[in-house]
Amino acid sequence: MKFLFLLTLLLLLKTSLFAKGTTEALGDIFQIALPLSAYGTALYLDDTEGEHQFYKAYGTTLATTYTLKYTVKEKRPDSENRDSFPSGHTASAFGGASFIHLRYGWEAAIVPYIAAIYTGYSRVASNKHFTHDVLAGATIGILSNWFFVTPYKNMTLYPQYGANFKGLTLSYSW
Repeated sequence: MKFLFLLTLLLLLKTSLFAKGTTEALGDIFQIALPLSAYGTALYLDDTEGEHQFYKAYGTTLATTYTLKYTVKEKRPDSENRDSFPSGHTASAFGGASFIHLRYGWEAAIVPYIAAIYTGYSRVASNKHFTHDVLAGATIGILSNWFFVTPYKNMTLYPQYGANFKGLTLSYSW
């Protein structure tokens, strides 16, 4: 399974070979670096349960993204091809960032989320995706993790927003 994950990341990395500018190149790098960091963290911590959760969440992210790309067939803003919706770069980046968030805590995920947001920005700025493609990719990456990932140390901190409130929810399981 580890080999399959690394092979998938290498296949995704091929896109960075064709990057035209710094913004696009950084987006290409972050789409790989974020899930690799998430998986690497699980490996470093010898978190076998986290590894399995990562496989499920990231696999779901990729399967959903590429199923939609090849069924929706939306033309890219630069008219290069018809696989604009959803953004795979953004789905991958948010998949890695949200795994870190949900498994290891909000504090560990601040920088990864900033990098994931930049990845989405890079896709629109490079004229490879529309904003709705990026939002859909981010949603897929985040939701895939919500289905499969549980907290590492039984404690999580979630921001909550509503029409009349903003706050944090602290959850502990035993």
